[in-house]
Amino acid sequence: MTDTASKALLPEGLQDLLPPDAAREAELSARLLACFHSHGYERVKPPFIEFEDSLLSGTGEGLAESSFRLMDPVSRRMMALRSDMTPQVARIAQTRLARAPRPLRLSYSGDILRVLGSELRPERQFAQVGFELIGASSLHADAEVILLAVEGLAAIGLENLTVDLCAPTLVTAILDGLDLSAESRTALRGALDRKEDAGIAGLAGGAEQKLKGLLAATGTAGPALEALAGLDLPADAAHAAEALSEVAGLVLASAPGLSVTIDPVERRGFEYQTGVSFTLFIEGVRGELGRGGRYPLASNGAPGEDAAGCTLYMDTLLRAVPAGATEKRIFLPHGTPSGAAAELRAEGWIAVAALSASGDDSAEARRLGCSHLYAEGGIATVQPEE
Repeated sequence: MTDTASKALLPEGLQDLLPPDAAREAELSARLLACFHSHGYERVKPPFIEFEDSLLSGTGEGLAESSFRLMDPVSRRMMALRSDMTPQVARIAQTRLARAPRPLRLSYSGDILRVLGSELRPERQFAQVGFELIGASSLHADAEVILLAVEGLAAIGLENLTVDLCAPTLVTAILDGLDLSAESRTALRGALDRKEDAGIAGLAGGAEQKLKGLLAATGTAGPALEALAGLDLPADAAHAAEALSEVAGLVLASAPGLSVTIDPVERRGFEYQTGVSFTLFIEGVRGELGRGGRYPLASNGAPGEDAAGCTLYMDTLLRAVPAGATEKRIFLPHGTPSGAAAELRAEGWIAVAALSASGDDSAEARRLGCSHLYAEGGIATVQPEE
């Protein structure tokens, strides 16, 4: 391997974002944040790295295995690189903005780094854009978060989305009532994650029927919620199912054309959510566009305020959003008056100025990817090379 090739080699799951994708990501992020801001969500910017005992406690406790650590040479304390930005926003809300009026609406954008990728998302570093609604326990807050996520995605040109709703605590409430060993509980959860009926056969106390009923209550919101309402569930599970149904109703009342599906046994990837949660998909694109839901802001080991939010993944959005129109790019031969260049840029042109005489301005324009050439006070189209 040559020295140049060695320098270009990056760790698995990391990549350079090159033109034009880097510019597209910045533009899409700005449009999403502008949409969130129009609903009153104000932007915050937490650091990329924090003390481990702060970043990986409370809301971030479930992220310990996905976070890189290192020693701070100044304080001699362990630090962790963020693998998700939501816990950082939660910390800001509880500390620096503790006295700000509630509900508190915050938005954010930044890169995260994870120890391992997943089968659906092998990337270990990517940008997140999201928002959090803090200090509101109403189910209307859950609906606002879902609808705003859909509106933000529509603002960047994505339509025909699917919102998959789940309640991560629903199955937990049923399993808590069973006398299961830790090993049996883990195996049962795995069977439910894989949607395998055989893995839940033989459970006592009517649990088999309840869990099979949950597996059957999966799919399009209408029939799935009807099936869910017909199940005889313990009190905590019934409460979670009712919340799921009500939030789905609120969302569909505001966006009747939206595709909403229900998966009452889903919980993978929802490390800290305790209420109605959701994942956003679009047909033909690998991986989820984003996910979110309700969670408690932990404070000194005890639940604090209620919060709900959504995180969108920019790597997936870049794959999902069609490339924009070709940029208006014009070549300015050496000696072009600065006033003419300023006028062209004011009109929306990307004006690339020559630093020396080229000898063949048309050829130089083609070489630099310019579709037009400024010549004799006018604009000429650069003809493709024969």
